[in-house]
Amino acid sequence: METLNRKSGLVGYIVSLTVIALIAYFSYAAIQGPSGMVSLFKYQAQESRLQNELSELQQERIAAKNRTRRMSDRFLDLDLLDEQARKVLGYARGDEIIVQ
Repeated sequence: METLNRKSGLVGYIVSLTVIALIAYFSYAAIQGPSGMVSLFKYQAQESRLQNELSELQQERIAAKNRTRRMSDRFLDLDLLDEQARKVLGYARGDEIIVQ
């Protein structure tokens, strides 16, 4: 009878250790694993950064589209044309003073 109690006590001890080990493993995986909380926070920060970058790029695209439209054949903005000629070709008017 005493051997039966020892075996059942040993089995209970092994089961307890196994349960504790499984709880520790799954807790670690939930926090540090590839789909854990730490990864979730990293992905959320990356998503926020990429959303900001996307909005900046969209604004740049809108500005470039506007400038392209203003330089098109249908709608010619003379001020923009003058600015681009001065910038690219280095033109200046006769009554202007150029400071470098």
